[in-house]
Amino acid sequence: MCGIAGVLSADGAVSAELVRAMATTLRHRGPDDSGVWRDAEAGIAFGHQRLAIIDLSPAGAQPMISADGRYVLTYNGEIYNYRALARELADAGVKLRGGSDTEVLLEAIARWGLADALRRANGMFALALWDRRDRTLSLARDRLGQKPLYYGWAGRDVAFASELKALRALPDFAAELDPGAPALLLRYAMIPAPHTIYTGVWKLAAGCILTLDARDVAARRLPEPAPYWSAAAAAEAGLADSLDADAATTTEALDTLLRDAVTQCMVSDVPLGAFLSGGIDSSTVVALMQAQSARPVKTFSIGFTVPGYNEAEHAARVAAHLKTDHTELYLTPADAQAVIPQLPAIYDEPFADSSQIPTFLVSRLARQSVTVSLSGDGGDEVFGGYNRYGLAERLARLTGVPAPLRRAARGGLELLGPSTWDALGAAAAPLLPRRLRQGQLGDKLHKLAEILAVPTKEEMYLRLVSQWKAPGRALIRAGEPATILGEPARWPALDSFTQQIMLLDTLVYLPDDILVKVDRASMAVSLESRVPILDHRVVEFAWRLDAGLKVRDGQRKWILREVLARYVPRTLFERPKMGFGVPIGDWLRGDLRDWAEALLDERRLAEAGTFNATTVRRVWHEHLAGRHNHQYRLWPVLMFEAWRDAGAAMLSDDTGTAAHVAGGGTI
Repeated sequence: MCGIAGVLSADGAVSAELVRAMATTLRHRGPDDSGVWRDAEAGIAFGHQRLAIIDLSPAGAQPMISADGRYVLTYNGEIYNYRALARELADAGVKLRGGSDTEVLLEAIARWGLADALRRANGMFALALWDRRDRTLSLARDRLGQKPLYYGWAGRDVAFASELKALRALPDFAAELDPGAPALLLRYAMIPAPHTIYTGVWKLAAGCILTLDARDVAARRLPEPAPYWSAAAAAEAGLADSLDADAATTTEALDTLLRDAVTQCMVSDVPLGAFLSGGIDSSTVVALMQAQSARPVKTFSIGFTVPGYNEAEHAARVAAHLKTDHTELYLTPADAQAVIPQLPAIYDEPFADSSQIPTFLVSRLARQSVTVSLSGDGGDEVFGGYNRYGLAERLARLTGVPAPLRRAARGGLELLGPSTWDALGAAAAPLLPRRLRQGQLGDKLHKLAEILAVPTKEEMYLRLVSQWKAPGRALIRAGEPATILGEPARWPALDSFTQQIMLLDTLVYLPDDILVKVDRASMAVSLESRVPILDHRVVEFAWRLDAGLKVRDGQRKWILREVLARYVPRTLFERPKMGFGVPIGDWLRGDLRDWAEALLDERRLAEAGTFNATTVRRVWHEHLAGRHNHQYRLWPVLMFEAWRDAGAAMLSDDTGTAAHVAGGGTI
């Protein structure tokens, strides 16, 4: 795992030292080694920071030049099937100099071409490839978007990097706030690709290749990225070729496939472990790891003493059954809150999924013992685990109910505050089956109330995934860039509404929220996180499954549960779904109140000119009074303001107003 950076200049004025400075900002991603390669005549330079995982020798150092001298590669990631690819190359007469997956990938590109090599590769990666013969720069990203890659303008040059902080190291990088980015943040709690917080900078979409040359740079044009793999195409192909087998046979096939995916993710020349929450996904990954390991797998969990947020006790029971080498750490609110000042530097642009806090903490815990950790992320998107999938399907049927009745139902749900609903839910819980018990019931019912009056199922889904339903009301300058989530005409025509929104989550929520959170939190402590459930073979297999194998008798992820039940007793994992979060809402009324009050000061907000101070203050006061739990609305605002306040980089918006934002050094 590594950090990559580079510059392509139209006039050849590219400095090796400047690219080295870019790479140095990424040292946390790769503290073991660094390297710079430059072709001054061609106007190209690459920088690299290495976290050595496979072949720890200098033979794995980067940037790396192919044996034929044509290609130069700087690459972040792991190719899990590199040994199989190496055998194919050997059969074709290719002689490798070392044992790194980097060299295998590079020689595969030289042999088969970039797109074909990436289709053969199974892994997670972001890369930059310079073709010395054709003088073209290609940027590419893995199929599901596990590894990040930003690119954009720095004066007259095009620059790229694993994180935005490397772009901010360039003197000609303007760091201008994209005026539409705050609206995206308020709605989604993140900024979906291809957008970023900055004008003229983009995230490369998952599964895509962008190829350009000096002529493109001179003309200030950037070609459209081209997909070499598509989640939408995989979904359509899978549904058209559904599996014709009984449940037992299909469960066995999934077990075999997941076992192989986990096996490939366990290839490492450094200590390896796993995150374990005790939920379905992480428990499955750990069970398959332990089934193939001659010694106890190292597992790590974070615990909280706050009711409704602690999964550590469940993880401990799973670990005891599997006989893993388990480490758990119970945290106080002060421990978690101490992370908050670091978030702007870790995430580089405002990011407001509050589970970023425990994800960082469990990464830091794991890094004390291992350099690689497997996680169970992706299971919900791939196997239909989110509660909102069932809710959205039911709500879609409500669009036929007369609007006055739906408005009346909304009013009934909103008669009681969230805390009152929570108390009623807790009182009723002993009388309900375990699968019907709900944590944070009040928040869920109030969210349901908000979407009952929406006229279409597509808008209902947009409301379900929105923190602010109308972000423009909280902003001085409205204007929200288009995303596929808000444009149903762009949605793939799949068999059902549930399948559509599962795919949308795979296209947007997974790469731009879940995987961003995991990558930045783990890489901040130089820990590589691997996600075997997002092996593209597993994703493609899952789309071939009958819907009844994903949801059966009200149980979500049914077939994944069947696999897990082969290794872990059902009593250890059959319980209501919990999110991996922290009680931000309570903290904002308690220990974090002064911090939040300072960021949400009315005069401060008015002077900054991004948010409507009156609207934000009203929401803040409603939250403090306990009338509503507005944590999901407030956290994006707070993360933006903390980001704006955290650094010394000057950011000029389109009105010419200057504001401080996260970054290092004056730009």
